[in-house]
Amino acid sequence: MTAKHETAREPLIRVVKRTSMSAKGKLGVRLAAVLLALLADAAFIFLVTGLNPIAVYRTMFSGTFGTSLRFSWAMRDLASLLLIGIALAPAFKMRFWNIGAEGQVLMGALATATVMIYCGDTLPAPLLFAAMLLASVAAGALWGFIPAWFKARFSTNETLFTLMMNYVAIQIVACCVNIWRGQASGLGKLNMRTKAGWFPQIFGQRYTINLIVVVALTVAVFCYLRYAKQGYEIAVVGESENTARYAGINVGRVVVRTMILSGALCGLTGFLIVGGRDQTISTGTAGGNGFTAIIVAWLAKFNTFTMALISFLLIFLEKGAGEIASAYNLNDYASDIIAGIILFFILGSEFFINYRAVLRGHGHQEVRK
Repeated sequence: MTAKHETAREPLIRVVKRTSMSAKGKLGVRLAAVLLALLADAAFIFLVTGLNPIAVYRTMFSGTFGTSLRFSWAMRDLASLLLIGIALAPAFKMRFWNIGAEGQVLMGALATATVMIYCGDTLPAPLLFAAMLLASVAAGALWGFIPAWFKARFSTNETLFTLMMNYVAIQIVACCVNIWRGQASGLGKLNMRTKAGWFPQIFGQRYTINLIVVVALTVAVFCYLRYAKQGYEIAVVGESENTARYAGINVGRVVVRTMILSGALCGLTGFLIVGGRDQTISTGTAGGNGFTAIIVAWLAKFNTFTMALISFLLIFLEKGAGEIASAYNLNDYASDIIAGIILFFILGSEFFINYRAVLRGHGHQEVRK
């Protein structure tokens, strides 16, 4: 077939995968996405609500930075979201799609609450906290081990398996809460009289420990994935299981070990939420962060420091949307659309980082390669 006929059949614009993009280029694409998102939001705000976009943005900013208390609450929620993202990073880097973080967090929270209820009046504080920690980590690790073992042994679909285990965890928590509360309408704060199992206050807040732990784990997991032998094995398995086997890596063992780690960190999150933030448990303890953290881990390309920035952005959008709804008496849908437009553009920018458009008649040499 002649080159003329090939050109005639070629589309006007083709999308091809980029070989690479510089760090400055990636930053420029993301900044452009944010700018376009703000312009699109401004048009939506003015045309649909009739409000001044600048005033709405100012209100959105105050949702996180308006007062020291609001900023403190944002940091509290940031700790939970970021820690779940960190927990997902090893599994996702291994290309094990762990959609079960929500259930793993719930099981860790349930184990923590169980120890608080049945051992709060008998164990001294140091032993109680140690028991809460060990129980939560063990419960989360078990909930991560089960789908990993089936994946390694029977090649099951981990996405469906971990997703279904979320619903199992929700029902287990609902059953236990219903037993504990008896005739009461709600479970309420655990050990309200003795405050046994409640984290001590540091700088006036009980969730300060949550922030300290998540900072330490951000550094630790980054070093684990980047420099440890186990992190190298995770990367090799994620790139190609056949290559990993050729290199002498036991793929099944790596899968199970990594998911135990991922589940244990999710269980640890449940411990921090119950002991340091809520002092209670319900089916909504994880708050949907198990699914939101998937966005965090994926956008950050499993870099825990980048996860911290993305987690803060998502928390900022969430708080800002709530403040807009409250200040301007908008329904939640309108305020969520404003935040969602920004997130949509940021997610869309990843496409332009990984792919580029080629006009007809250009890039033939690249295609032949």
